[in-house]
Amino acid sequence: MHVLSLVAAVFVVGFEQIVQWRYGASGIAGLLLLTLGIKARNPAVSSAGAVVLALLVAKPAL
Repeated sequence: MHVLSLVAAVFVVGFEQIVQWRYGASGIAGLLLLTLGIKARNPAVSSAGAVVLALLVAKPAL
């Protein structure tokens, strides 16, 4: 059980570092909004985070 939580924590930290390296501070802010919205079951906050991440990902295509 402890090994699974350790692996999950390492994966989350690694994913956050990749997002920060690729998309900067606004990527971390979008990921934070999305995560907080999902955990708090607040669709407005999670939607705002999803929109920020979608705009960051689609920016090169626009």
